[in-house]
Amino acid sequence: MKTVTCCDKGRRRFLKTTALGALAGLAGSQLDTQLAFAADPAYSGDVLVLLSLRGGFDGLSAVVPAGDPAYYAARPTIGVPKAQLIGGGTFFGLHPALAPLLPHWTAGSLAAVHAVGQPAPNRSHFSAMEELERAAPGTSVRTGWLSRMLGSFGAHDPFDAIAMGTARPARVLAGPVPHLSLTSIDGLALTGDDATKPVAATMAALYRDAPPALAQTAGQLTGALERGRELRAAGYTPANGAAYPDTELGAALRDVARLIKADAGLMTATVDSGDWDMHENVGIAAPGRRMHDQLAKLAAALAAFATDLGADGLRRVTVITISEFGRRVTQNGSAGLDHGYGNAMFVLGGGVRGGRVYGTWPGLGAAQLRDGDLAVTTDYRAVIGEILRARCGVGDLSTVFPGVAASSLGLVTAR
Repeated sequence: MKTVTCCDKGRRRFLKTTALGALAGLAGSQLDTQLAFAADPAYSGDVLVLLSLRGGFDGLSAVVPAGDPAYYAARPTIGVPKAQLIGGGTFFGLHPALAPLLPHWTAGSLAAVHAVGQPAPNRSHFSAMEELERAAPGTSVRTGWLSRMLGSFGAHDPFDAIAMGTARPARVLAGPVPHLSLTSIDGLALTGDDATKPVAATMAALYRDAPPALAQTAGQLTGALERGRELRAAGYTPANGAAYPDTELGAALRDVARLIKADAGLMTATVDSGDWDMHENVGIAAPGRRMHDQLAKLAAALAAFATDLGADGLRRVTVITISEFGRRVTQNGSAGLDHGYGNAMFVLGGGVRGGRVYGTWPGLGAAQLRDGDLAVTTDYRAVIGEILRARCGVGDLSTVFPGVAASSLGLVTAR
């Protein structure tokens, strides 16, 4: 029988009353402290930024198939006129609200992939997001795919992976690899921890000689808090005249750029952008209309992020947008769009072969649709797999996406 000392009991009581609340949620953050892999300090891949467009993004409004006549027939009042499209070729064009991103499209650091999605339609927000982030349909795997990617590199530090802009745990990071969920860098602190009540310092001292199972958790927490203090003390001013919009997405991407430029060890960050579930009043392509303004906010935040990083910083970053599903091809009676299937993804980064739309276009004719929806011709996991191999150095893709082969679109260059 193990003898439990008074000191051990005190540590556990302190952890229960003070630290566990912090581990379940720091002031505006969460720390998942499970550890199962040995460290690999040699990671030299891109920082992968996963931007989830929650609610069901309409790829047909953002990347418009103007060369398909069925598009305008299906959307007589909300289709984006050809004359307003930007950055396009003879078939596709971008929504004019994406103008802040046009320089990156023209320079070749922004691309799109169309007719992408999950292996099977799923019009439920909750179950579709669950499957999107688990990314292992038909298997017993329950971890998130980003956690599996991190595990393949032996990630072990909470700053390797951060869900930025939220205190909620990120499903895509669910698993044994530690990560942080932060509402903001400046909010990374224990409630009540100050010079008069040094909670973090007390915890560090108390757990310095604790058994490994206790010391590990406390050490990760206090280490994260110390690095948060260092980042706050350093302050931050975006570079190159970058002007982030005053939105939750703008603030989150600003903090991601801050971590990247601080060389904090970041391997991946997840960021959410909501309010894409537009069942009514999508509106024409003009300021003040719902889709236009939402796309404008997205574009402004991404453009500021790219400007802030600069060309050198963007060379080691790849941003991917995903969404649980697309929208119906045909507008509904409320000038909106109901839940659909096939969608578009954006990819932004210094290693992107941009300025074009990738993928196999299935067509929008009645016989070409999947139950009234844009058909999926490319598995979103295959697209991400191509990026993970070329830009992040993932060798065995099956450890991340079981049974999926990487696409060969030529979307990105190899590092």
